[in-house]
Amino acid sequence: MTRRRSDPIYSTAIIAGRALFGFWGLKRHVTGAEHVPVTGGAVVAMTHFGYFEFALVEWATWLANRRRIRFMAKQGVFDKPVVGSLLRSMKHIPVDMKAGAAAYAKAVSALRDGELLGVFPEAGVSASFTVRELKTGAARLAAEAGVPIIPVAVWGGHRLMTKGRKVKFFGRFGVPVSFAFGEPIMVAAGEDPHTVTERLRATLQRMVDRLQAEYPVDGTGAWWQPRSLGGTAPTPEAAAAADAARDAAREAARAARDEQR
Repeated sequence: MTRRRSDPIYSTAIIAGRALFGFWGLKRHVTGAEHVPVTGGAVVAMTHFGYFEFALVEWATWLANRRRIRFMAKQGVFDKPVVGSLLRSMKHIPVDMKAGAAAYAKAVSALRDGELLGVFPEAGVSASFTVRELKTGAARLAAEAGVPIIPVAVWGGHRLMTKGRKVKFFGRFGVPVSFAFGEPIMVAAGEDPHTVTERLRATLQRMVDRLQAEYPVDGTGAWWQPRSLGGTAPTPEAAAAADAARDAAREAARAARDEQR
């Protein structure tokens, strides 16, 4: 059984998040929260359409059973002086994209210690608001630690803040945010992680499809709705091309800085 640890900084962060979401008057709708284990480790694999999913999923999870999630996040976030200190205090795990072995080992250890580990298997925000191809990390972590994957879809959270879109101040008030926690996906030792990952991706997309169909606001013509459903978000192909161009520009800038040193 997992022992609940004293975690004052994380508890303060949860209170602050609840206060912010309450101030915005977000309309939360959650299904399947009973699938989050009350004790023991699990990989919480989430969709990634905006920048608030980590806090929103923790919010929904904490309200369901008071559990905290340790998130894996890019090293660059931890490099920011104040934010990085807070993240480390809450035992989140930094990931160096070029040398991820240390983060992987810490994640496996946390899972074996009975923690919930939050991951974004898309490895970046999907600007098309459809589930992109996933990395295999969630499947590999679950297999090595001997824990299940809990798929989680969030819809509406991207209307608060997302990539390439400036949301107006009053645009965040009263936004409906829907959550779906799926049945645990068990991963057998030695099971092909690519097969598990495809199953996870299909599951997440089905969950997103259902949340979109049941969403109480018509997204026709809206920037936050996928193009295939009548919105104006980029197509998956256009979003992928924009991401590739941005990554290439960043790599070129990094190489230029390295040459100047």
